[in-house]
Amino acid sequence: MPAEPWLCGPIEGISPILMPAAHALLQAQQDIEQYASDLTPDQLWYEPNGVPSVGYHLRHIDGSSDRLLTYAKGEALSVAQFAFLKAEGSPESPLPTASELVVVAQKRIAALIEFLRLTPDENLFSERFVGRAKLSTNVIGLLFHIAEHTQRHVGSLIVVSKIVRS
Repeated sequence: MPAEPWLCGPIEGISPILMPAAHALLQAQQDIEQYASDLTPDQLWYEPNGVPSVGYHLRHIDGSSDRLLTYAKGEALSVAQFAFLKAEGSPESPLPTASELVVVAQKRIAALIEFLRLTPDENLFSERFVGRAKLSTNVIGLLFHIAEHTQRHVGSLIVVSKIVRS
């Protein structure tokens, strides 16, 4: 088993300030591939005892990261982003395969890492606002929240994937 990303040293082009967030996102990519890529559609959307499904977590990682990154860019959410938010927990018809949802989540995480690479340190403490209430934060707060929020959902995804396999 390869070493976890945080033990593999710096990532080229990523500021040392943002390196922990990048490492967390790379770990999320590895874990998603390992625990979700081979689930059947039924396993993907199964909700054991009402716990959110692996499919939900994959869609939420994609959607929430997209929304939070929009705020980090200083932009407002689009109508399409609000529509995706409402549909995150509902499986599409026909049911997407696990590999399809994994690819989408992996692409989102790759885009996040690229955003980290392109974010100058001098912009990290620029004020940003979240949601309709315009709650105040900054770029670094949003970027670290994206990484920890992704990790939180990957952890849940791992547990649910183990349950649905048993």
